[in-house]
Amino acid sequence: MELRTHALHVLRLADPAAKVAAMQALWQAAVEGAPLEPAAAIDEPAGVPGRPPRPALVAPARVPQRSVHTAAGRAALLHAIAHIEFNAINLALDAVWRFAGLPPGFYRDWLRVAAEEAHHFTLLAAHLATLGHAYGDFDAHDGLWAMAEKTKGDFTARMALVPRTLEARGLDATPAIQRKLAQAGDARAVEILAVILRDEVGHVAIGNRWYRWACARDGLDPLAHYAALVERYAAPRLKPPFNLEARRAAGFDDDEIAALAG
Repeated sequence: MELRTHALHVLRLADPAAKVAAMQALWQAAVEGAPLEPAAAIDEPAGVPGRPPRPALVAPARVPQRSVHTAAGRAALLHAIAHIEFNAINLALDAVWRFAGLPPGFYRDWLRVAAEEAHHFTLLAAHLATLGHAYGDFDAHDGLWAMAEKTKGDFTARMALVPRTLEARGLDATPAIQRKLAQAGDARAVEILAVILRDEVGHVAIGNRWYRWACARDGLDPLAHYAALVERYAAPRLKPPFNLEARRAAGFDDDEIAALAG
């Protein structure tokens, strides 16, 4: 099993359960030392990424907003987070197969991320079932994958604008969501989000590490180049409140924290 080729195969799987199972097998193969062949470029086939027919993808403003103090409202919120995690599996796998010629550590990092995102999705899907719902029952939006499409020809931009921008917003948002779910009495959801927050700190740190690696390779100033990439790719402007403790743990330095405040 060549890991990058197989990552593309898993990415193209549409059924969530099949994707999760295949991802677990792929990560086990990586742990056991399957070859990476990182220099080999792979042509993009049709069917990237694989997705189930549901949920329907709509504009962000049309995604349902409901009170977490009802079972349906909690299900809608957890479904939105499950959709993020499903997309995150795809994003990590896309980084593995798409970008050739990088150090082996890059591919192993993102395969681990994909495996952890698959675990998160499984936790959320199981909890959704206790609320009488399944993934696909609510509409969702496609903001994460839209940025992946924009940056598919620019490795440095992908690292800058997906893990350390869009996914890092989860570090900021999760504590407030946990508080709402705790007030609603959903202790299991709070526990699941604690697992996700812990792991996402590590995922954003991986994005930071490879973004800085790319900047060093190309002689770029990370802070100035980040600002340029935000403009070039029309990335969302980040808004407070920021989870500064989690961001520092994920590797954002003092200058980057100061730039957020600015």
